[in-house]
Amino acid sequence: MPTNRLQPHFAARTPKLIAQSPKLAARTPKPESRSPKPLSLLIVLALALAASAQTKPRARDLGVPFDGTPGPNNAITDVKGLEVGHTTVISGDGKLVVGKGPVRTGVTAIHPRGKTSNDAVFAAWFTLNGNGEMTGTTWVEDSGFLDGPVMITNTHSVGVVRDAVIAWKVKHSSPDMEGYFWSLPVVAETWDGWLNDINGFHVHPEDAWHALDVAHTGPVEEGNVGGGTGMVCNEFKGGIGTSSRVLDAKAGGYTIGVLVQCNYGRRDQLRIAGVPVGKEIPDHPAYGRDETSNSIWGQPPSPALSEAEGALQPPEGPLPNRDTGSIIVIVATDAPLIPTQLKRIARRVSLGLGRNGSYSGDGSGDIFLAFSTANPGAVGPKGLHQLSMLPNDSLDPLFLATVQATEEAVINAMVAAETMKGIDNHEVIALPHDRLREVLKKYNRLAK
Repeated sequence: MPTNRLQPHFAARTPKLIAQSPKLAARTPKPESRSPKPLSLLIVLALALAASAQTKPRARDLGVPFDGTPGPNNAITDVKGLEVGHTTVISGDGKLVVGKGPVRTGVTAIHPRGKTSNDAVFAAWFTLNGNGEMTGTTWVEDSGFLDGPVMITNTHSVGVVRDAVIAWKVKHSSPDMEGYFWSLPVVAETWDGWLNDINGFHVHPEDAWHALDVAHTGPVEEGNVGGGTGMVCNEFKGGIGTSSRVLDAKAGGYTIGVLVQCNYGRRDQLRIAGVPVGKEIPDHPAYGRDETSNSIWGQPPSPALSEAEGALQPPEGPLPNRDTGSIIVIVATDAPLIPTQLKRIARRVSLGLGRNGSYSGDGSGDIFLAFSTANPGAVGPKGLHQLSMLPNDSLDPLFLATVQATEEAVINAMVAAETMKGIDNHEVIALPHDRLREVLKKYNRLAK
């Protein structure tokens, strides 16, 4: 069994037995069968989460040099009112038994205006490479609004999380002006099947509810948490990461916050602060040879691949090198932007990923969402709305801040993540902090 510190957000459990452990039980959409946590307990849990988020070193603590000025938490929660919550599900070890485990997965929730608000935000989305999923984006595109939380989980749990969000909103929200309630939740995913029993469907409605209920302001937990629990980034352990930038007063003093769930990239392409870290630390890459089948992603290589790509190599030969994975990026700001401007912000995420070596391969689902918490009440159904918006000529500082915060959020995820073993004893190592500092020093890029 891998080490699990049993932090409160983990909701760690044997699958389907969470209700038997009141101490760890998440809230459930079936209140008649399980009593929800009292509010005081949720407050205690949130405070414990914030404390745990502050104990791990982050990329800046290791001397990674980044441009720009971060907010007080260097997190997406530096956008006032925004809350983030996680449920992390870890159980079992050893050989994969579908339906039983090992389990390395979870859910992450983002409330743009906090869990008590029913007010929508202006939003827009962008897909750099579409081998992935983010539900609800058709209406985001047409309406220009994001109404409700953003959820991130694993590829095969999108449906259950989507339905759980609707149930949660029915319980917590009011019907529309005509007495109806409807919702098109935004739920995004990346694939954790290298470490997790993804076809065992271990994310349950109560896990989504728990993430929604324990969401908090302040420092954000990173690494092997929430939807990022079983993720891999640049063939090191990946997961959840976040960062922020605050513009100077002459540019408006606005805040840009970014949260990523990173599960993409090739080791040999990884660059940190412009340094080819992946080439300098090539050992123990994830998705290495499956000792029984010369496979990648747990599947046999395609015979259609060329010999040069390694598909027809003997067992001792190299595996195909591919950028196979995904990344979900959420950008929040308090700057008064309308949806067309937010679409432009979302596109700039691509440049931040490029700084770290991503080329957005064919197998990668790189999907981004941006929203603004300015203009409260803009979704109201009656009367004229007086909106505030920045002129397009004033957007450059926000574009740059988005690029910088995206770059740092990915590295924060990798720095926070810890070595993990999952199904069939697949092991993904953490980015070694000491070696990272050595490489940065070698290239005269170590900040301290």
